[in-house]
Amino acid sequence: MAATANSAEASGPIQVMVVDDSAVIRGLITRMLESDKYVSVVATAGNGQIAVNNLERNLVDVIILDIEMPVMDGLTALPKLIAIDKTVKIIMASTLTARNAEVSIKALSMGATDYVPKPSTSREISGENDFRRDLLERVKSLGALRRQQMGGTVSERKDAPTPAAKVGGKKTAAPAAKSEIPARWELRDPSKVDLRKPGIMKPDVLAVGSSTGGPQALFAFLKALPKTINVPVVITQHMPATFTTILAEHITRMSGWECKEAEDGDRLEAGKILLAPGDFHMVVEQKGPDRVVRINQNPPENFCRPAVDPMFRSVVKVFGPRIIAVILTGMGNDGEKGSKAIVDAGGTVVAQDEKTSVVWGMPGAVATAGLCSTILPVEGLAGYVANFITKK
Repeated sequence: MAATANSAEASGPIQVMVVDDSAVIRGLITRMLESDKYVSVVATAGNGQIAVNNLERNLVDVIILDIEMPVMDGLTALPKLIAIDKTVKIIMASTLTARNAEVSIKALSMGATDYVPKPSTSREISGENDFRRDLLERVKSLGALRRQQMGGTVSERKDAPTPAAKVGGKKTAAPAAKSEIPARWELRDPSKVDLRKPGIMKPDVLAVGSSTGGPQALFAFLKALPKTINVPVVITQHMPATFTTILAEHITRMSGWECKEAEDGDRLEAGKILLAPGDFHMVVEQKGPDRVVRINQNPPENFCRPAVDPMFRSVVKVFGPRIIAVILTGMGNDGEKGSKAIVDAGGTVVAQDEKTSVVWGMPGAVATAGLCSTILPVEGLAGYVANFITKK
């Protein structure tokens, strides 16, 4: 009998299971997670079979699931875990290799919610870079989402560590932080949406931004989008390097669109897609008669690189009001400021609805800010965009 949470039980800290065949990595991830007062690691496992057994006995909000393990690997365990609890959020963890990127994208199509690159360098293992922040961001956002779906709430652990502060050279207990959920975890209210009129100019470019749940949304959107729209397409999907190379190949194979991971200086061409490469922002520039993309490693925006906002701002500079932008599923609010720039210039922004989004963060941000002309299921967006671009 599977363990399931009811409304009364769906409270307290976010409960996590860490699954990895390396005891070192399990310990590292556990320490990182439990350094946060809103997170509790309730189980660990060295392979997929143990994870399946643990989920049958424990209430779990989020699972960190390794790919390569003995006895039962992550891809085999994934559908078994989902069969036990359809609401559990599963984050695939893998090293940055082409094979693991391929497997991770397959896992997303099988029901995994998100992915995170595993630490590999000594700096990452020590938790000094962005890995800890990225991991906690995903765990807390997805855990809060599951609690909302279960009718529950998130609160501090009773045994949460008290931050230390130095006073006169000695460490002393710092005052406890407030217990409310940080603003970045807040889930948007779809009832608080005011639609605006679309722009009046026919678009010459389609710009798309997406994050958590984005690969599957992109496949569905682009498969339903007719290539007869005859405009160039630029996409920023929050993904690490290596993953975007594989994603571009999957988009081409699954949608029929020609998609390429962008390189500096690539020309925008009608009927073709340029995808921002992992760890690089992608922006559009005018170069003589051509529109080209530039890639750069300027600082992350909204904790992301690539980020949607820089791409959106750049298309305004080149295309003015002749833009239609689509915001698909994703956590956070990347794309909101860029969307405002687009509508202020006379362009049009549309967003994926809450029901078909894995996380209604990015689309919810632009929708509740009053920047959208329509909010539709992902396949419905394709029809709207096609009609808008081909209108007389």
